[in-house]
Amino acid sequence: MSQSERWHEMFGPVGEEPAMRLASAASDPGAGEGGTGALKHSKGPWTSAAGTAGDLRTRTETSRSALGRGHEGVEAGAAGLSSVTALKGVLRSWEDRLQGVRDECDQLKGALLGVAKEMGETETAVERSFTGVRVSGTTDERR
Repeated sequence: MSQSERWHEMFGPVGEEPAMRLASAASDPGAGEGGTGALKHSKGPWTSAAGTAGDLRTRTETSRSALGRGHEGVEAGAAGLSSVTALKGVLRSWEDRLQGVRDECDQLKGALLGVAKEMGETETAVERSFTGVRVSGTTDERR
């Protein structure tokens, strides 16, 4: 699903009441409540979240590998015990879970970096669109 499709899913089509609103947004636009109109974006949080997802991915894989190494030799040392079969099943279950977490973190990291890039590029484009615009009553240009 593309970022545009996700946005559309969360906020609905243009011109309709959004499915999600900012907590600071006025419930009645004419009431004068809500945000200040100075919404600013920073890609820092997106990049930071992507780094956290990447770290979690790495640590999950490290843990998965250590779990496997910790079970080496158990089968030979406990030959004939019925608990070995159960232990192998638990090991496989945890390896699958950790692999799923690892893969999801990898996907999440990419998505978060994509949002950071997209938002940064959008912010830069908007900022550039104001270059050279004169504000009434001033002599300086806004940059």
